[in-house]
Amino acid sequence: MTEFMGELIGTMILIILGGGVIAGANLKDTKAEGSWVLITIAWGLAVAMGVYAVKQVSGAHINPAVTLGLATVGDFPWSKVPMYIVAQTLGAFIGAAIVYFHYLPHWKDTEDQLAKKAIFCTDPAIRSPISNLVSEIIGTFVLVIGILFI
Repeated sequence: MTEFMGELIGTMILIILGGGVIAGANLKDTKAEGSWVLITIAWGLAVAMGVYAVKQVSGAHINPAVTLGLATVGDFPWSKVPMYIVAQTLGAFIGAAIVYFHYLPHWKDTEDQLAKKAIFCTDPAIRSPISNLVSEIIGTFVLVIGILFI
């Protein structure tokens, strides 16, 4: 397996499992309706599974923020950054498509548009561009620092 395929597959696994738990929790009549506890545990397992699947092949960045962070601190060559980000983007798209088709019968039965949107993206509880940006910066910083410590 190539590094490109490793990143694609790792990111796809992340999105299938992570997006899948959000779909199961949010869409109507899935028999998996759950709370934030279920969602956070499942997302943690989704990250772990994506990493375990491809760590030996690509280093399992499975997130452009990780790739850019590692390149910025000199732990990853800048020449590979575009390839990794393309692979991660394709993997995320394929994973999202799989989630969409897996839950196909549930989309029309779910009227809540925000619940549907939440499967594929996050939305702030309170829209405040500066605070929302700072929140994303802090979250990304902690993610990359945590990975560097590991």
